Amino acid sequence: MTESDRVVRAMTEDGAFRVIAARATDTVREVVGRQRAGGDAATRLGELVTGAVLYRETMAPSRRVQAIVQGANGSGHLVADSHPDGWARGLYQPRDADAGVALGGDGALLQMMRTLPNGTLHVGTVPIADAGNLSNALMTYMDQSEQVRSMVSVALTFDDDGAVRSAGGYLLQLLPEAPDAPGALAVMAERVRDFTDIAPLLDRTDAAPGPLVEELLHRMPFEWLHESPLRFGCHCSRERVVASLRTLDPAELEAVFAEQDPVEMRCDYCATLYHVHRAEFG
Repeated sequence: MTESDRVVRAMTEDGAFRVIAARATDTVREVVGRQRAGGDAATRLGELVTGAVLYRETMAPSRRVQAIVQGANGSGHLVADSHPDGWARGLYQPRDADAGVALGGDGALLQMMRTLPNGTLHVGTVPIADAGNLSNALMTYMDQSEQVRSMVSVALTFDDDGAVRSAGGYLLQLLPEAPDAPGALAVMAERVRDFTDIAPLLDRTDAAPGPLVEELLHRMPFEWLHESPLRFGCHCSRERVVASLRTLDPAELEAVFAEQDPVEMRCDYCATLYHVHRAEFG
């Protein structure tokens, strides 16, 4: 049976821990392909997309979430979108295509944004340390900006030709109702020491999230809570492209079509090309 991308949730029977695990292989494969990212860029972008999915499922399942990496020394940006409908997308924007986006160094930041139920935007930012380790940055963010003690690991593996073979990760959260919270966290931290780098497990299981949860909670009674699908997607459309052109004043619009008719506009995320003709504007 071929595995499909999805997110699963589980909770220990004593109410101490919740685990969210994701298989994101096909989604990440599509993201890095659309962005033409390879090597370290593909790894970082895939990790960020997986992390955004886990964060949304943990903190805002019914809300859109965006994760942004600001590269060190102004080297560029990585962006990941996770939508409550189950789709995710990513963006790779290096200042210098040859140098890439540097996650280790001065000014490297991770920013997480989510919409609150009242419509306001919650934004939190933490520095990326540990030579650009995004898993550790996500843990720091959950601890400092959300005040939620968590353990996080996201990873990708690649075939010999550089294609994404597997992508996935987990977020293990200490719940407020946990008895003896400091002791429980210490025990769990020791327990998941072998799962800091989950790449070997992703390869063995085709990144299936169920086996990952079972390994993490080995011999701990738990119950499955929920499962949701995950896929690559984008909310760009021809209607959005036309609407963006309509925001131009008449002189600017005429100048655009004087240079090119039809106008070609390509979505930065999914690379879909749209053609808009001057005649459509009357």
